[in-house]
Amino acid sequence: MAQKITKDMTFNQVLQMNPAVSKVFDKFNLDCGECLGASTESLAQGAKAHGLNIDEILVELNAIFKN
Repeated sequence: MAQKITKDMTFNQVLQMNPAVSKVFDKFNLDCGECLGASTESLAQGAKAHGLNIDEILVELNAIFKN
């Protein structure tokens, strides 16, 4: 079964799944690797804090894992 990223996952959880996700975070100006909240903040919380649409981010993140 393919991996799936959800809005409830933390930034660190997603970063550990595949290094390519950092490119998606960069595209949305989410400097997650340097953020102290990356280990506790969910993707949904981060998107909201930055005024971003979580659904758009999830589509791009999950595209990495489609075969």
